[in-house]
Amino acid sequence: ISKATRRFTQDSARDVLRKFRTLFATVKAHFSEVEKRCGLGGSQLWALAEVASDPGKSVQALSDALLVHQSTASNLVERLVESGLITRKRSTQDRRQVRLHPTAKGLRLLAKAPAPVMGVLPDALERLPRPVLKALDQNMSALIHTMKRKKRGSESRPLSDL
Repeated sequence: ISKATRRFTQDSARDVLRKFRTLFATVKAHFSEVEKRCGLGGSQLWALAEVASDPGKSVQALSDALLVHQSTASNLVERLVESGLITRKRSTQDRRQVRLHPTAKGLRLLAKAPAPVMGVLPDALERLPRPVLKALDQNMSALIHTMKRKKRGSESRPLSDL
């Protein structure tokens, strides 16, 4: 590798690193604002918003919507129930099924929550054009593959818990 090529690669890597810093700082600042204004973590707010957008949602459906393990979703639900922000109700069709519903207190809290309630990163990713998102996915996979150390299992943990 020539000196010029190595220098270009180093400069490009530094530019990307700066962008990651901006991304992480923005996510962290949003979580801070959520905590300050709502008294909830970012994942709790997103869970509350998911329940409010689809009252009667199951814990499994919530888990799928948040891209987290079902036990993580169950823990989020427990904290939201304890805070009086959602309720659990047994399904009338299948008593084994528990359905989640927002409370009036939960809806009031959502109304004062900073947008986007799902978080700045999931929101931005959903708004990217499909070809850009596909390229980002491929490039992120390549980056993760290249890393010498990886934290296995972190792909199903909320960002606010990392």
